[in-house]
Amino acid sequence: MTLDARENAFRPDLADARLRGHVEAERFVEGDLRRIVVPSTPMRRAPRSDALIDSEALMGELVRVFEQTAEGWAWVQLETDAYVGYVSSDALGPVDPVPTHRVTALRTFVYSAADLKFPPVAALSMGSLLALGQEAETRGTQYRWLADFSGAVVARHVTAVDEAFDSDFVRVAERFLETPYLWGGRSSLGLDCSGLVQLSLAATGVPVPRDTALQESAIGSQVESGLDGELRRGDLLFWNGHVGILRDPATLLHASGFQMAVVSEPLSDVLARYNRAGIAVTSVRRPLP
Repeated sequence: MTLDARENAFRPDLADARLRGHVEAERFVEGDLRRIVVPSTPMRRAPRSDALIDSEALMGELVRVFEQTAEGWAWVQLETDAYVGYVSSDALGPVDPVPTHRVTALRTFVYSAADLKFPPVAALSMGSLLALGQEAETRGTQYRWLADFSGAVVARHVTAVDEAFDSDFVRVAERFLETPYLWGGRSSLGLDCSGLVQLSLAATGVPVPRDTALQESAIGSQVESGLDGELRRGDLLFWNGHVGILRDPATLLHASGFQMAVVSEPLSDVLARYNRAGIAVTSVRRPLP
């Protein structure tokens, strides 16, 4: 069996100790857990600021660190989806305090005080994880202080970390309409097609892999009749390197590199565009029964 390097940390010189016996490497390490302590950070293909961005880690997510370099890079695996890449060491902090809440708003501010009139100190995207403590109220608005009292967030923009905050992942995806397309993005500032699917399903408590090829082999069940079958809202259409979500049987919602944004457009238009390029739908999958 050939292991996928996107979800398994191994190089000729260094590998995750859990892969011992499955890969060859000069050295195996257990890795240390760290937490992302910035709003978001790119996960790069190589330890260079000009390297391609393959994914993104969000505030509060755990990573397993296998190596840190003198140049300020860390080779990590994201615990959320097992994705492997290089992040800035400056983005890493201690594991504690453990997050208690998850951001449910498309984007929310961390204020310097429990008052919307105070300047924000950070902007966080949906899915970010926070350790929250004391409650506060200012002029009728409820807030929650960060556990270390370094800032406060609007209480209605978060929910308990282990709770799904929506039952309809398509409705969640619709909230991202007009968000700019960003290769490797996983936030409301910019995201790609598989990032949109991953974030939207996560809101309903369904974890899925990061990339389209990984999602296509893992999500739900295949609709055997494909495009010729009875398509439903929420069905996922896969092409080689792309995925979209059906809002209804005739409308596709997707993060489009063609329009450079999350858009909703007639499925017939999308199919025609791909057909002109000689690219066919590879499968239709149904995430939920």
